[in-house]
Amino acid sequence: MKRVIKMKKENIQVENLEIGEGTIIEDSVIIRGISGAAKRVVIGDNCYLGKNVQIICDDFTLGDYSKIHHNTTVHGYKPCTIGHNAWIGQMCIIDSIGGVTIGNNCGIGASSQLWSHIKYGDTLEGCRFLSENSLTVGHDVWFVGHCIVSPITAADKSMAMVGSVVTKNMEENHIYAGTPAKSISDKIGFQFNEVSNEEKRKKLTEYMEQAGVSEDKIKIVESTSAFNFEDDISYFDVDSRTYTKKRSLDEINFMKFLLPEKGKFTPYE
Repeated sequence: MKRVIKMKKENIQVENLEIGEGTIIEDSVIIRGISGAAKRVVIGDNCYLGKNVQIICDDFTLGDYSKIHHNTTVHGYKPCTIGHNAWIGQMCIIDSIGGVTIGNNCGIGASSQLWSHIKYGDTLEGCRFLSENSLTVGHDVWFVGHCIVSPITAADKSMAMVGSVVTKNMEENHIYAGTPAKSISDKIGFQFNEVSNEEKRKKLTEYMEQAGVSEDKIKIVESTSAFNFEDDISYFDVDSRTYTKKRSLDEINFMKFLLPEKGKFTPYE
């Protein structure tokens, strides 16, 4: 599978650029560093960067099957690392001046802003507000939309409802809302319920049939011990949520069928 890179050469200023297979980058995308060429930019397989996306970051990494929709800006001179299966809506801001790490399977809804610094007031005159702190987002975190997020730590599976202003750390699997955002999980429950591996395997097998992929190319298992790295089969383990990446057409079609809401898997490493 070939890359589809429409962007103009003058819009790319990167010393070390890696772009995966099947990735689509629109012609109006800009990729560069804060002051000239970026040092390193890595974009995984089967990603999409929409119109007018700007990656103005000296060190940027985006995992497989991730989407950054139009008019979104990522900027900063510290590394910004975004995992696999990310979905970033239109008109978002991700500020990596203090450094940003976003895990796998995360959603950032439209018009959200993720910040890692505060800087403007005249410190000579006595302004007290000047800081750069890292923003750390775990796996399966979801900022639903129009969220404003300070440099906090969002634990795995945490969630902020639409319009939340997040100023404090988010606990694992808790749901937050409001200004400033507070946990409302005691009222509405959690983002994720427990699901058995047997239930996952049954559902994923149904998805295989719906997606029309071959059983000769895709196998559903419940442990990585069942992985066979020597054959050309893509094994999907429902327990670890990983798969053996073979880049077959069936594997790619299955991943695209599952994303974003049916199921998320990351390459086994």
